[in-house]
Amino acid sequence: MPFANNSKVAGTLLLVGSVQFIMAMIIAEAVYPGYSTSANYISDLGVWSKPSAVIFNPSIILFGLLLMTGAYFIQKHFKNKTISVLFFLAGAGAMDVGIFPEDTFLISGFPVFHVISAMTALLLGGIGAAVSCKITESPFKYISVIMGVISLVANVLFLSTRSLGYLGIGAGGMERMIVYPTLLWILSFGGHLVANYKHLESQERAAKPQLPPNISE
Repeated sequence: MPFANNSKVAGTLLLVGSVQFIMAMIIAEAVYPGYSTSANYISDLGVWSKPSAVIFNPSIILFGLLLMTGAYFIQKHFKNKTISVLFFLAGAGAMDVGIFPEDTFLISGFPVFHVISAMTALLLGGIGAAVSCKITESPFKYISVIMGVISLVANVLFLSTRSLGYLGIGAGGMERMIVYPTLLWILSFGGHLVANYKHLESQERAAKPQLPPNISE
């Protein structure tokens, strides 16, 4: 039953990846001296001069790898290249955030590789959530659109409201308005795929052509 198995494997990878990253981020925030979810970026947790880096960087690299692997099984399950490519690229962006922390590979003092990686993960993650409505069923498809739109709107606000103090919630707070909806959606989508394993198995059986009985003369 390859169809249903692909669904189960993809869901498990997304669940494991998102849960371990959420837990690692909470621990990393706790051990970072004086960390502020309003004033500090999430990526500050990956600065190697801070004790949080040994927790945050391996975790987000693993998260990205599991998303990229999950993209393979999503493709085999849904046969939808748009969704699987978005997952793969978002995972690659997340992985590169850990490979290129904001204090490394600076060009004229600017973390070019880190910024490109982070923007790739943030933008494509939100788009992936929104367009996944094409491969999910109601009511989850509506939830996916809402989560994706929230993340994408927060992306725009993050880039346009700096002079306004990011609407009073700070750079870290606005960044979390981008990350959390997508991250929670990935967690939910993983659970959706795992929980619907038996349903998808039944769909696969129903989709198979029915062969006429072999009547021997």
